[in-house]
Amino acid sequence: MDVCRYLIVYHFLAFTFFKVAACSEVSIIGGKDVKKLQPWMVSIQKDQIHVCGGILIEKQWVLTAAYCEEKPIKSVTVLIGSLSLSKGSQRVGILSYEKPKTFNERTRQDDIMLIKLNKKVKAKPKKIPKKEKDVPSGTKCVVTGWGTTNLNVQEPSDKLQMLEVTVVGRDQCNRFYESDLVITKDMMCAGNKQEKRGTCWGDSGGPLECKKNMVGLVSGSRGCGNPKKPTVYTFLSKRHISWINSILKKQLNSTTF
Repeated sequence: MDVCRYLIVYHFLAFTFFKVAACSEVSIIGGKDVKKLQPWMVSIQKDQIHVCGGILIEKQWVLTAAYCEEKPIKSVTVLIGSLSLSKGSQRVGILSYEKPKTFNERTRQDDIMLIKLNKKVKAKPKKIPKKEKDVPSGTKCVVTGWGTTNLNVQEPSDKLQMLEVTVVGRDQCNRFYESDLVITKDMMCAGNKQEKRGTCWGDSGGPLECKKNMVGLVSGSRGCGNPKKPTVYTFLSKRHISWINSILKKQLNSTTF
């Protein structure tokens, strides 16, 4: 199965509300190469094909979006701390998924998940916020993922991409999406005023950073790089931070490999 066909299949299986404009629009559109190593950045892969981004938050735990769950587990690996999908060397398997029972794929409620790796890794994690830090509308932030740099190339970029985006207030974002989606206090939006500059489904689970602080995870967007449909993010709200910490605490005494 070629990459483009696989991405279409994955879209229909796991991406019911958010629409992909074209197969070539796999990930960040209009971004630029990341130059500095991001040791905590993760590529979640099924059969060694990139499907989602993620963030290493502990030596054995990756934070990502809930709908990034892939089965069977033995087919899933994560590539950690690489600027290139083809040159990455630290690849590990996974043991389990943890996601909220309240996750709703249609509404994107609680689109958040933890992945337990099959061993502790040698990479520096990215710490989640200790408490909720809401981000004002108009704040400039950065989203990171393996984006295409050419719309005529039907595969993700080999090089990690980054793009500056601007936070859109929840009220305004709700007006953009009208009755399609309700942006709650546990979600946030950010986009770009220029056409063809934004995220697409392959970026899901990747980090949104504002002033170098991680504040959210890519959940999805309607189309790719549409200024009137900004990307929706899972906000690291008080509820989500509490959920993450409760899972990590529960697993603290579990056996590691």
